[in-house]
Amino acid sequence: MEQLKILVVDDESRMRKLVKDFLVKKDFAVIEAEDGEKAIDIFFADKDISLVILDVMMPKMDGWQVCREIRAYSQVPIIMLTAKSDERDELLGFELGVDEYISKPFSPKILVARVEAILRRTNGFAADDVLKAGAIEVNKAAHEVRIDGKSVDLSYKEFELLTYFIENQGLALSREKILNSVWNYDYFGDARTIDTHVKKLRSKLGDKGDYIKTIWGMGYKFEVED
Repeated sequence: MEQLKILVVDDESRMRKLVKDFLVKKDFAVIEAEDGEKAIDIFFADKDISLVILDVMMPKMDGWQVCREIRAYSQVPIIMLTAKSDERDELLGFELGVDEYISKPFSPKILVARVEAILRRTNGFAADDVLKAGAIEVNKAAHEVRIDGKSVDLSYKEFELLTYFIENQGLALSREKILNSVWNYDYFGDARTIDTHVKKLRSKLGDKGDYIKTIWGMGYKFEVED
């Protein structure tokens, strides 16, 4: 089986080596970039990158701008690394389409576990696994969403969230349950992460965004109207 390729972007060579060593042990192919501009050049030159690990504070072009540039053309999963623990930065990252957010210092083993979880979910679906809810059709194998037959571009986490909603139609889902199920047990976020993603998902679904009902004080329910 061909190795999955991961782009690691950080201006600290010691940090890049640490992350690379742990990823290589798990049989991933790793490409390094020491600044944002080089990261963009590599990403668009190499069409086979499966995931990006991206530091926020870098010379020439910071992680936010790199994320914007990539998201304009691709929905490849992005894990953001930051020395800050400011929740405003975290929310900005999710607004820009970051899939996971890890504050330094972090455990390399946890980082690798998150990489594996993301790639397992994005690459490991059954080929015939298609979900339908009203006018929405989700093809988990192709990682594709269609509404009334027209393709809709979602980020990795928006896709996961929509899939989770459809698989749990009619159930009242608390924010905590959604966090645990979609972001996994090792994500230390808060309810605003869910609200931010639901807002963006509703917007991208157009009038079908009304399928996602808000349960005030608790969470959400996905319900297709007749």
